[in-house]
Amino acid sequence: MSNIHRKRHLPPLAALPAFEAAARHQSFSRAAEELHLTHGAISRAVAQIEDRLGVELFVRRNRRVWLTAAGERLLKATSAALNGLDGAVEDIHRHDGASPILTVSCEPSLAMRWLMPRLGGFREANPDLNIDLRLAGGPVDLLADGCDVAIRRADYGISEQYITTRLWAEHAGPVCDPDCWETILARNLSNARWLHARTRPDAWEVWKRASGSEATAASEQYFDHFFFALQAAVNRLGTAIGPLPLVYDDLKAGRLIAPLGMAPTGYDYVLITLDPPGRDPRISLFFDWLMAEAGDMDGGALPGNDMTGPGKKI
Repeated sequence: MSNIHRKRHLPPLAALPAFEAAARHQSFSRAAEELHLTHGAISRAVAQIEDRLGVELFVRRNRRVWLTAAGERLLKATSAALNGLDGAVEDIHRHDGASPILTVSCEPSLAMRWLMPRLGGFREANPDLNIDLRLAGGPVDLLADGCDVAIRRADYGISEQYITTRLWAEHAGPVCDPDCWETILARNLSNARWLHARTRPDAWEVWKRASGSEATAASEQYFDHFFFALQAAVNRLGTAIGPLPLVYDDLKAGRLIAPLGMAPTGYDYVLITLDPPGRDPRISLFFDWLMAEAGDMDGGALPGNDMTGPGKKI
């Protein structure tokens, strides 16, 4: 008889995860907590396997359980099988280079103020690859979140299980409406209302240390998110610390100026992946496009605009 028609003497496969958890913990209760099931469900799953195999897998005494010799053998085989399945699924996620979709997790402010305005151009140049954009910041779990890559400001500890590829160094400086700088502020930063974001409360102090400025605020205003502080600067409500690339388009269009230039913050933007970007053609294509769009931003170069040069008073 061919192997295709060979009868397999397998226990109920749906019950095996419950058995594996109970055997690993030596506890039905802890297995139930891990799998979000009831104690009774774990007990029934184990009983189904024991009935099918005709042997006891656990010794049960005084509400405690121990594996029998048969249970030990089944645990070894079950663990190997489940780990193999996990590895296969992860490998599928890691190397599905033929997928027409690349799922990208990106910090909201960066996505809204720099990445999204450029994605139309990416799609025109690469019509066969669609970008599924997810807005999120901070630590990322690529597999659990169903993402292929993440773009982050590397201001937190990134797990060593990921590959981090540097995109560009962050530069930042005060940005404001050009007319306000010349008239209301009289080209003096200490005349300005300083706009702060609670999500990045030290932005002004980081810039002052980097630039050597001794300026102080005439007044201050706080916003819940960095994006709102930058938009408030566009709307002439004050002066914010604007990092490249988040204010790049506003500087280029003349909506904002960076009269004192930009200083390095000490942080990098990075691309986070499971494997080196070159292993997946989709990621490689996206990475190359990102770097081309960034241009010479890594050095803090401002877009060509007559009103984005160094100012006189800090």
